Amino acid sequence: MDESTRSTEEVIKLVVGLGNPGRQYAETRHNVGFMVIDRLAQSRGAEFKPESRWKSEVAKVPGSDVWLVKPLTFMNLSGEAIGALMRFRKLSAANVFLVYDDLDLPLGRLRIRQKGSAGGHNGVKSAIQHLRTDAIPRMKVGISRKQHERERQTVVGHVLGKFSPDERSELELSLERAIDAVLCACESGVSEAMNTFNAPPKSAS
Repeated sequence: MDESTRSTEEVIKLVVGLGNPGRQYAETRHNVGFMVIDRLAQSRGAEFKPESRWKSEVAKVPGSDVWLVKPLTFMNLSGEAIGALMRFRKLSAANVFLVYDDLDLPLGRLRIRQKGSAGGHNGVKSAIQHLRTDAIPRMKVGISRKQHERERQTVVGHVLGKFSPDERSELELSLERAIDAVLCACESGVSEAMNTFNAPPKSAS
């Protein structure tokens, strides 16, 4: 992750995937943030280690100052872990990059933003509360909403469900693209990542 080519924006130092710990939540739609971070760590030879003082699993990317983070607090309390790490490393919210699922984006789409509301996502809501700002760079990864899905009970069941076999190919392409987007944000800045990855992938155009 070479930072020499990036803009004058704040440098990303913490890339935080949002999800729920535990085998029962692995590979569910709501854990797509963990999926991106896990694959990114694997591609860069970074190894996660549990850190109880930060309530997280943390992996330092070799040859860089970037830490990959998976909070172990469960989604609704993600901000506790993010805030603790941010204070330890003496960072600002602008140095943090959240990666998480979005129901209202189709599978295969990414949306990168410099700031914004939680949009109903409890992990982001917790981060905003603990960091005391909504100016937290983030990337939403589309997981698709079921057609006509509106009732809360149905939504919860959907996000905690796993991707169907028919979706796996599109999911893998989305995860690879998400990794490229994170690397772009770290190396060239969030604005460049927005310009490059917010458009639909060519295969979907």
